[in-house]
Amino acid sequence: MALRLDDAACSARFQDYVRRLERELDRRCSPGNESSATLCEAMRYALFNGGKRLRPQLVYASGEALGLAPAVLDAPACAVELIHSYSLVHDDLPAMDDDDLRRGRPTTHLAFDEAVAILAGDALQALAFQILAEEPALNHPVPAAAGMIAELATACGADGMAGGQAQDMALEHQQPDRDTLETMFRLKTGALIRASVMMPAALVPDLPPAQAACLREFAEWIGLAFQIRDDLLDVEGQTDVIGKQTGADQAHGKATWPGLFGPDAARRRIAELDERARTALNRCTGDTRGLHWLADRLVNRQT
Repeated sequence: MALRLDDAACSARFQDYVRRLERELDRRCSPGNESSATLCEAMRYALFNGGKRLRPQLVYASGEALGLAPAVLDAPACAVELIHSYSLVHDDLPAMDDDDLRRGRPTTHLAFDEAVAILAGDALQALAFQILAEEPALNHPVPAAAGMIAELATACGADGMAGGQAQDMALEHQQPDRDTLETMFRLKTGALIRASVMMPAALVPDLPPAQAACLREFAEWIGLAFQIRDDLLDVEGQTDVIGKQTGADQAHGKATWPGLFGPDAARRRIAELDERARTALNRCTGDTRGLHWLADRLVNRQT
């Protein structure tokens, strides 16, 4: 049975989560010493740029389903947003996607320079793992930091974002089949979404395997739907609405779902994946209303 969601209540609760996250990020990514002032400025430029904070919201929503207090979720929520921000800085570089606009502002390498942008991305990534390693709340009453670090590191590396980005570049001007394309999506985009949902599970050592499996399955399907929607927005969106240049994928010869199979087929695939994600989520115990509400935001977003 589908859950009935109070949209206004969910919206208000998750706005509170975003405000909570912003305070934590501001506290944890504070200006450094004078010698690194420009680097810290670039880090904060990349981090506080109007992002929707969807991945941290998934951390809090997953925590709700597991009965966890927000206080123990702040560190992983910050960590996934730091990793996401670092990945965008590096993806925008001339050697990668060569983008000049991110969320309506010049990309970090244009606002500063390429060297500073590279270092800012490196430092944001390092800070994510530092936060997880040093956060006292993650090791009492159960030692959860190591599990979170492992989950997030896997999502970042060759079996996650970095590997997916490498595949993305290798597939430029190619015509991959659907399975190859979606494998790349699962790594490049889906891995961090999966980590966002699964990191709170480290705080529940006696979590039934079936509960963990349905959360992971939900994350896999919704992450794939999210990337296909992103591809559609590049084709059908407007630059001043989505905050980045539209048509960039086609200009760079990127392999995309609508480019290979058409926009209508892409919309049907999103609907199919959304249904699979919700079916998995409906098998979960706990309060999954937040995850259902966020799933709507992820697959139906216009920016």
